[in-house]
Amino acid sequence: MSKLKVVGEKSLTNSSRVVGLLAQLEKINTDSTEPDTARYVTSKILHLAQSQEKTRREMTTKGSTGMEILLSTLENTKDLQTVLNILSILVELVSSGGGRRASFLVAKGGSQILLQLLMNASKESPPHEELMVQTHSILAKIGPKDKKFGVKARVNGALNVTLNLVKQHFQNYRLVMPCLQLLRVYSTNSVNAVSLGKNGVVELMFKIIGPFSKKNSGLMRVALDTLAALLKSKTNARRAVDRGYVQVLLTIYVDWHRHDNRHRNMLIRKGILQSLKSVTNIKLGRKAFIDANGMKILYNTSQECLAVRTLDPLVNTSSLIMRKCFPKNRLPLPTIKSSFHFQLPVIPVTGPVAQLYSLPPEVDDVLDESDDNEDADFEAEHEVENEDDLDQNFKNDDIETDINKLRPQQVPGRTIEELKMYEHLFPELVDDFQDYELISKEPKPFVIEGKVRGPIVVPTAGEEASGSSRSVKKGAGVKEKVSPKGEEATEDARGSDRTLPQQLGGQNRAAASAHSFSSDIVKALDRITLQNVPSQVSPGVAAGMRKDCGLPLSVLSCTKACPHVATCGSTLFEGRTGQLGKLCCTGVETEDEEDSESSSSVEQASSVEVPDGPTLHDSDLYIEIVKTTKSVPEYSEVAYPDYFGHIPPPFKEPILERPYGVQRTKIAQDIERLIHQNDILDRVAYDLDNPNYATPEDGDILKFNSKFESGNLRKVIQIRKSEYDLILNSDINSNHYHQWFYFEVSGMRPGIAYRFNIINCEKSNSQFNYGMQPLMYSVQEALNARPWWIRVGTDICYYKNHFSRSSVAAGGQKGKSYYTITFTVSFPHKDDVCYFAYHYPYTYSTLQMHLQKLESAHNPQQIYFRKDVLCETLSGNSCPLVTITAMPESNYYEHICQFRNRPYIFLSARVHPGETNASWVMKGTLEYLMSNSPTAQSLRESYIFKIVPMLNPDGVINGNHRCSLSGEDLNRQWHSPHPDLHPTIYHAKGLLQYLAAVKRSPLVYCDYHGHSRKKNVFMYGCSIKETVWHTHDNAASCDVVEDMGYRTLPKILSHIAPAFCMSSCSFVVEKSKESTARVVVWREIGVQRSYTMESTLCGCDQGRYKGLQIGTRELEEMGAKFCVGLLRLKRLTSTLEYNLPSNMFDFENDLIESSCKVTSPTTYVLDEDEPRFLEEVDYSAESNDELEVELVENTGDYEPSAQEEALSDSEVSRAHMP
Repeated sequence: MSKLKVVGEKSLTNSSRVVGLLAQLEKINTDSTEPDTARYVTSKILHLAQSQEKTRREMTTKGSTGMEILLSTLENTKDLQTVLNILSILVELVSSGGGRRASFLVAKGGSQILLQLLMNASKESPPHEELMVQTHSILAKIGPKDKKFGVKARVNGALNVTLNLVKQHFQNYRLVMPCLQLLRVYSTNSVNAVSLGKNGVVELMFKIIGPFSKKNSGLMRVALDTLAALLKSKTNARRAVDRGYVQVLLTIYVDWHRHDNRHRNMLIRKGILQSLKSVTNIKLGRKAFIDANGMKILYNTSQECLAVRTLDPLVNTSSLIMRKCFPKNRLPLPTIKSSFHFQLPVIPVTGPVAQLYSLPPEVDDVLDESDDNEDADFEAEHEVENEDDLDQNFKNDDIETDINKLRPQQVPGRTIEELKMYEHLFPELVDDFQDYELISKEPKPFVIEGKVRGPIVVPTAGEEASGSSRSVKKGAGVKEKVSPKGEEATEDARGSDRTLPQQLGGQNRAAASAHSFSSDIVKALDRITLQNVPSQVSPGVAAGMRKDCGLPLSVLSCTKACPHVATCGSTLFEGRTGQLGKLCCTGVETEDEEDSESSSSVEQASSVEVPDGPTLHDSDLYIEIVKTTKSVPEYSEVAYPDYFGHIPPPFKEPILERPYGVQRTKIAQDIERLIHQNDILDRVAYDLDNPNYATPEDGDILKFNSKFESGNLRKVIQIRKSEYDLILNSDINSNHYHQWFYFEVSGMRPGIAYRFNIINCEKSNSQFNYGMQPLMYSVQEALNARPWWIRVGTDICYYKNHFSRSSVAAGGQKGKSYYTITFTVSFPHKDDVCYFAYHYPYTYSTLQMHLQKLESAHNPQQIYFRKDVLCETLSGNSCPLVTITAMPESNYYEHICQFRNRPYIFLSARVHPGETNASWVMKGTLEYLMSNSPTAQSLRESYIFKIVPMLNPDGVINGNHRCSLSGEDLNRQWHSPHPDLHPTIYHAKGLLQYLAAVKRSPLVYCDYHGHSRKKNVFMYGCSIKETVWHTHDNAASCDVVEDMGYRTLPKILSHIAPAFCMSSCSFVVEKSKESTARVVVWREIGVQRSYTMESTLCGCDQGRYKGLQIGTRELEEMGAKFCVGLLRLKRLTSTLEYNLPSNMFDFENDLIESSCKVTSPTTYVLDEDEPRFLEEVDYSAESNDELEVELVENTGDYEPSAQEEALSDSEVSRAHMP
């Protein structure tokens, strides 16, 4: 004993003291010394562990043997006090230091030793209380860190030991408390929970919990946590329902809510709610909750908690429970299939369309009666202890791991004879240009192709000049009469029955026509104050358009000449000028002071240099093209925004800041519908399925319309006086894909906040939750010289609602729920006509108009421009194919050879109709390629561009979101496209196969897309090395030899395009994407630089546009910057200019530093999601489509770097768009 006392002398350091004591203890274990010695040593170690963090840290540090010595002693000693000392030491060690020390104890085998100790101690009668308290306490702490703890406890028989202790010592709160904590850990294993439930643990918990009491609140809290864990088992939940415990829980909750005035027992109240949340995971539990009036109870209590911010967890949990228990309803539709039907020429044998056609009638009217436990509830307090384990075990089976499948395999697919059908689409490869000296320098006149169809309702500002006083509905236009003689009578029709803007062309008829304006529009036009207007011209006439010059509205009153205004074409608004403010300043007084400010800021906002080129919007031409456009519903109306055109607004539109609590407020208002059903109007305001439906004449109800090209709105129900539920139409030949919307609203009153709920969206999350706003176009604002789409709406959020469809209709997915986009709008004008859209609309007719204008205005001696028809779509619309390059310098042999040997660039866009931003990017590309800038000419001289600007015309025309008329996603058909069902894909792939067959495969292929759940613009590409690297097989990755040139273009764009984000790019190939354009062109055609370029629907979180929502100006700029990037790519890949800065393309470091990880079966993304809201959110990841997460920020504001300067020359510098 004397030697042991020497070890403990204070002359030694603390470190050496604990090391020495542990050494003594280890020696005692081997020598079997008398128990007093072990008791003394362990008490000394306990004292040091209790008093010094340094000691605790040293005993649990990596490489320390202290834990093994303690556990060995615990396992071998028979001395009770020594056991208690060691247990106290272990409690001290794991009580501080977070989960790491508990994991350390588990790794040393502590779980098994302690469970065995518990079993041995239980054999004593009666068991030692202190020993049981300590053992249960430490097991409750380390159990969650042992993945197999539940199995170990069950195998050892520890479950019943703990349960019997609680039953036998029910009044001994000191012993019951750690036992309940351990029962909670046991219950995380579902088998254990069921076993405990059979032994009466649920009934036991309800003996412990009870009404409000100031005594034993700690025990009550632990019992509730244990009960919530137990009730996650369906068996236990049914047991609780059968015994009426749902009513008991509600009663107890109300009692605690009423008496806990100072909110000191919030955790108990939340524990009760957590138990309710668990029991309502089953259908019986939800029914019992409804029968017990649970909706009203939780609604009322949560509303009373709103005033106290600290009670938000109670409000959020109550909201989750109520949403879960809200009775699932089917959509108020006769069928969830599209309102429109198109008979396919061939019915697919397999796939979603085949399944749709084989469904029995009315199957989608059946509600899913199964337990839909798909809710992925995110808790307000996030436990992140297991993040490391999740990361270590992360694996995505969707990543392609077979290197043989990854390697490009150029297979023609079709024979050379079959591919010869595409020869006529490549005249540039054979033309000798001998006859081109006679080409006129004048633009070619525009000729309308195809048969004129009618009648078409043309949007105008009034009626026919007949003198009648008949009012015009919503300011909508008259129907243009078309002679039955067809094309020959077209000019007569134009002359005799013109629309109003055309009729107002003659100056001498202006005053006479002024009186025929409808009263509503005259009121709007009266707001325009004009200077120097001749007395014989009324303000209303000034809003008209001269047929002979087509000047913008704001220029008509100017007395000074405006030489910079184009006078060709017939447009109400020159869509590309962007100089509206400047044009107005000499002749028009602004309506208010804000207009003058916005006018002066036009140039500042227009940071994009628009290349010289024609004004592409022509209202008359648009109407003529619409007549030849074929839609399934045979639309006869034109939307005002498509007729007037759109120019980017002269102001910035920041990403909307989301107000705290907006989601739960909206959900509470939805729940009020169930509680206060008498307050709900439930009145149909628009119905596409009912052809006999008449628009209500009531002045208090809004009027809706979507019967125009690209329109999508199926049904509208007025819920409250100023609240409307909107239902979108499915894609044709489909029963889902609801996201795109485009519709008209009229009959509004100013000063009223109208709430719109689009209730059948499908994606599980949306950028509407992260600052995106819908778009609105006001006709009265357009007449006031502001013809633009603007971001509008407040209180915007996107959340799961109580509508669902059957598992059969959902393709086997159980309990498929819909989501709601909700936004609130106050209209500035009375009786305006406004349009709302998911994103900036860009119709098929708009594309054809733009192509016609580009063709008619280009210089044929400088620009080689061809517009061919690739094929006809299912409904008979032409799919345009555009070829753009520079004309050869002469018809000499050398120049012709240079012309023919230019590498091809193949571009496509708009395969998904709802991704309209892709068309705006394509518009920017086309305009840049057709511009007169030196860089554009250099670009044309470098490449031949083959462009399919709209791969899915039918889907665009008919307002689809994702599919063509075949009901299929065309971007999943590239592997084996069907010539009859997927003609545009079949022939686009045929063009590429033809180029490959003649050894002219494109240098770059890029498919323009839009992205609904990410910010910025970025690219997806294809890489074997990076795909293998993401499988964490670093050895295999090192063995892959691959040209890293696929990263060159994205890297260039990240330096020159402000909206582009390199860190968002990914080059992983996934199995689920094997039939997309990008992968097929890479794999089968052998194009290394094969990309999908994704543009955000929302905005940017990096670079110059950080914090701003994206607009058409930025999208068109991206299209232009893509062209500049191609020119730099040419120079970078040239053998003469390959002296690059050493760090310009450090691909390996980029690859490693990007930390890219595939988290979805369908989309590879980076680690970090958008930050979760402070309020609790309930999204399910049930949608397989694009589970995107948000990305880390890229570089800051754009500054030309030294590397970029090294890449550029004077021409490229001039091409910069500041």
